[in-house]
Amino acid sequence: MSWSRPLLFCLLFSFAELIVAQIKYSTPEEVKIGSNVGNVAKDLGLDVSTLLNRRFRIVAGAQDALFEVNPNNGVLYVDKNIDRERLCDRNGPCLIDLKIVVENPLEIHYVTVEITDANDHVPTFVEEEKIIEITENTLPGARFQLPGARDPDIGINSVQRYKLSQNDHFNLEIRERGEDKIPFLVLQRHLDREQKTNHSLVLTAMDGGTPQKSAHLNLTINVLDINDNRPTFSKEVYSVLLQENVALDAVVTKVQATDLDEGANGDVEYAFGGDINSKVLELFTLDRNTGEIKVKGQIDNEAADVYNLDVQASDRGQPPTTTDCRVIIKIQDVNDNEPEIEVTSISSMVPEDSKQGTVISLISVTDIDSGLNGKIKCSLTGNVPFELKPSFKENMYSLVTKEILDRETVSQYDISITATDCGEPPLSTFKTLSIQVSDVNDNIPVFTHNPLELYLTESNAPGKSIFSVSAFDKDLNENAAVSYRIIRGERGHNDMASFLNINSETGDISALKSFDFETLKTFKFQVVATDSGTPSLSSNVTVHVFILDQNDNAPVILYPVSSNGSAEGVEEIPRNVNAGHLVTKVRAYDADIGYNGWLLFSLQEVTAHSLFGLDRYTGQIRTLRSFTETDEAEHKLLILVKDNGNVSLSATATVVVKLVEPREAFAAADVKSATKDDEDNNVTFYLMITLGSVSTLFLISIIVLIAMQCSKTTDYTSKYLQETNYDGTLCHSIQYRSGDKRYMLVGPRMSIGSTIVPGSHGNTLVLPDRRGTSTEVNPTGHMVSVWPR
Repeated sequence: MSWSRPLLFCLLFSFAELIVAQIKYSTPEEVKIGSNVGNVAKDLGLDVSTLLNRRFRIVAGAQDALFEVNPNNGVLYVDKNIDRERLCDRNGPCLIDLKIVVENPLEIHYVTVEITDANDHVPTFVEEEKIIEITENTLPGARFQLPGARDPDIGINSVQRYKLSQNDHFNLEIRERGEDKIPFLVLQRHLDREQKTNHSLVLTAMDGGTPQKSAHLNLTINVLDINDNRPTFSKEVYSVLLQENVALDAVVTKVQATDLDEGANGDVEYAFGGDINSKVLELFTLDRNTGEIKVKGQIDNEAADVYNLDVQASDRGQPPTTTDCRVIIKIQDVNDNEPEIEVTSISSMVPEDSKQGTVISLISVTDIDSGLNGKIKCSLTGNVPFELKPSFKENMYSLVTKEILDRETVSQYDISITATDCGEPPLSTFKTLSIQVSDVNDNIPVFTHNPLELYLTESNAPGKSIFSVSAFDKDLNENAAVSYRIIRGERGHNDMASFLNINSETGDISALKSFDFETLKTFKFQVVATDSGTPSLSSNVTVHVFILDQNDNAPVILYPVSSNGSAEGVEEIPRNVNAGHLVTKVRAYDADIGYNGWLLFSLQEVTAHSLFGLDRYTGQIRTLRSFTETDEAEHKLLILVKDNGNVSLSATATVVVKLVEPREAFAAADVKSATKDDEDNNVTFYLMITLGSVSTLFLISIIVLIAMQCSKTTDYTSKYLQETNYDGTLCHSIQYRSGDKRYMLVGPRMSIGSTIVPGSHGNTLVLPDRRGTSTEVNPTGHMVSVWPR
């Protein structure tokens, strides 16, 4: 088919694997389904044998369903009935755009199909017959517009010309208005009603298609008698005041006209003027016979406050004569509209440090009513730190601050604005405006407690967290983001801060060293909390650190003196001593305090259990009975000294007791005293050498007296029960000081082998500084509290 050949093959684009081409075809409307439009594959130069494998197809769209492509031969054909008028109405070229895709490699081609018009519509007239009344005194040359025919086709297939049937009185004149051709009936000769009362004509409209199609309109021209008197209105202008929202069918006014003619020429009927607004016809009706105007629709002063109606009075003469008048309807306003509030927000976020009088928003109020009904008063409801200030322009206000804002007290205000008109009754409108108070850095970080006390067990692991501080800032975001740092302490511990590290974000404090209670018992430092506001604000807290003792020191044997890693001593006593004789005293020291430094003595090994007894608290070794001839001359005692820590630490001492005859004991005591004096008092030894002139006997006597005096141990009467199986009913207390506070450990006295668990502070009392309490040092070197009775 010649019309299916491609009209345009333009523009071929290729890049990478994507090829774009555009082809244009043309096909008439109403063509048979299946008709070929064109061979796309051939026109694109595609290999037909590869179309199936390359998925040669149309990408579906809203109008693509009208056409389809054959994947076997690449032919584009009509798939559905095409109606150009339905697709494109009477617009210009009717173009259908198709997108065709082939794959491997990907190619996209655009095909445009122009739907050409076919002469498939017949011209039609809206009416089958047109009646025209012309008075007999109408002058030749008068023109009367005739209805035009309509044809949905375009171009040459639309209406091209009109033809009037042959007659003697009328001629046809065609005027073009844009694309339309308007027929006019032109009077050529005077009409004579007495000769012929009507004329019948036929108007034919023809299109330019092939074959040509046409339509016919029957024209009837009635020749009318002359009517020489016109109707006359009683008033030329009628003025009426009408309230808005008046009920339907309410009478607005009544117009009246008279005609001096008789019969039909004197009968008057009324109608609105031909150029009256169509909106008016929706609001008012006019009784054709009585001239009464009534309300037909909703009367609204805000839509229009006045209506001008042209009313025409016509008699029934042949031909009729007419006259007209003007009806002016003024609409009286009623307070039927609430005020409207319009808010123009300069900023919905107001800084809390805003000055008084800061403008927040601009408020505009309107009321489409008039007069007092449209006069508005505006106010704020509720107790809010804002106020409305009127502008120089009526019904314009500024919303401003009237007090200092505090976000930490109120962070958001919902302001209710009330607008009330002055009508009767008054109408009001409410509008809520939400205002956020933005944060300003006006609050310093606050610690919950100041100062803080930290009780830290000695021998802590270096690098581990020991404490955490936290400060709260009432501000928001960066103004509340707190960072921490440590500053130097006081009272000789300025260097302690260098052994501490603080996480600037979390406030976790870790120690970079292990603290020793025996070296340092207390110190303090300060932590500064600083927010991230501009400018930043800060506060500090003092942290008092109290080092708590741990059982990390084993007892140290002071006597007998240690040598080669073991404490061992020899004591010689006369065989004739009585029961209760003080053999010696094991002395020990523990650097810890409290239970950790509370030492207990016990016999681990002894050659004769019946001969010697050991005071578990003082370390004194005493005879339990008198010696007999059968008792061995030498006895070995192994003494265990342990503290009362949670995990006890201990040391041992060995005492060898030799029984000698009384004279031998005295001599041995002389030798021992001399030896001890040589070790403990070199000054005395040098003095003895210097005094060589003194007699040897006097010197020996002096040495013996000094040795006896040094070796003599005060026979303390133990404040503790001596029974080895004591039941622990008495309380024993030990006081120690840590920092500025004194503590007392209170617990039962125990039998040999018992332990006190000091892990809990439940048995620790904090002592006030009262002078009513006296203290004395027990033999272990620790403070024992003695309460007044």
